[in-house]
Amino acid sequence: MRRTKRFWHFLSLGLTAVLLATLLGACGDSPTATPAVTTLAATTATGTTVATTTVAATSAVSAGKAIPAFPAKPVTIQVFDVCGCDKISKAILTNYQKANPDKVVNIEYPPRGQAPELAGKIKAQQDAGKLDIALVFSGYDGMAAGVEQGLWLSLNDYNSKFSSLTDNYLDQAKQAAKIAQGFAYPFAYTPGGPLFEYDPGKIKSLPKNPDELKAWVKANPNKFLYAQPTNSGPGRTFLMGLPYLLGDKDPKDPINGWDKTWAYLKELDQSIEYYPTGTGAMMKELGEGTRWLVPTTMGWDINSLFLNTFPSTTKTFMLENTTFVSDALFMMIPKNLDNDRLAVVLDIIAFTLKPEQQANAYDEGYFYPGPAIKGVDISLAPPHSQDVIKQFGRPEYPEMIKKVPTEMPLDTKLLVAAYAKWDKEIGGNKLKK
Repeated sequence: MRRTKRFWHFLSLGLTAVLLATLLGACGDSPTATPAVTTLAATTATGTTVATTTVAATSAVSAGKAIPAFPAKPVTIQVFDVCGCDKISKAILTNYQKANPDKVVNIEYPPRGQAPELAGKIKAQQDAGKLDIALVFSGYDGMAAGVEQGLWLSLNDYNSKFSSLTDNYLDQAKQAAKIAQGFAYPFAYTPGGPLFEYDPGKIKSLPKNPDELKAWVKANPNKFLYAQPTNSGPGRTFLMGLPYLLGDKDPKDPINGWDKTWAYLKELDQSIEYYPTGTGAMMKELGEGTRWLVPTTMGWDINSLFLNTFPSTTKTFMLENTTFVSDALFMMIPKNLDNDRLAVVLDIIAFTLKPEQQANAYDEGYFYPGPAIKGVDISLAPPHSQDVIKQFGRPEYPEMIKKVPTEMPLDTKLLVAAYAKWDKEIGGNKLKK
């Protein structure tokens, strides 16, 4: 059969595309990945149908980098936690290891770190060319610091692994993912607070607004306490909730829009003995009776009741016209991770976002409600989690979640700036570990 010039031109273009794509794939970041090849039916000018080979629009083209192949042998994954979410994460990671013995031989958990130390630890390993940590769990604090220092791998580069999963995020969790700019994915979500935890045996008349709270703190020196926001969910939520309560100029701008907030915190500081560097220490002092009133969140309240950190008589309240500032827990992958572990960690993140694994986020109330994905009802949670929520959950919390307006936290740059300003101007010189 005679071939036309147009046919040969079309065929040569197809072969050229294959050669070019193959060369580009060989020069990519993932040496184990190869572009997918598809056979297309092409019709010539004479009406003859022939097969031509072209490169498909894979993730390497449409969604960034190609996903590395799984390792030939199972690998060890070291997980670093700076958000105290080990009970949630360990349950999910244990499930993953059981389901994938061909991918993971061991999961290591070095001692839990603190968020302010995270960026330095990761950067030191990266600079030394010896990256032991493969997966990081953190709240906004450690996540934001790592984003600003360029430490995390862009998960958006591997979007084809997650696109159908992240579409299932709750609206607030989806916004949290946007704040993380694709460098981290949330796996747990809470409307958070600020709420306040108190000892009803010591406080008979509750403050109703910020002015009354300030008056109470001044009248009861050293009986109010909150933790350093850089390393405390309740501390961070209290810090970001105040601009809404005080009617500050711009609650989203801690540098130019929080005049009332910074002045308010400086006044409170005069009656605060010191600031613990973690929430647990603050809750312990409330339980011991050293402090009578502290900021909290729904999750910290429920989990502390379960752990018997303070008596069951302890109660919570919120100030009038409160706006909740939501919180989230994130998964991050440090840059420069080898392809064998990268393939597995990407798969772990996808596994964590499945509804049946998200049910573990109810945990023991720590991040109440917990799941970041739609449609994960408490009835899907493990029986132990259901029992904890039933026994220690406050009946008013579900209604609060429905009715109280909720705002997103500051974006990463401004959150880091707010931390720095607090450390410099408010409590950095009064920290106690």
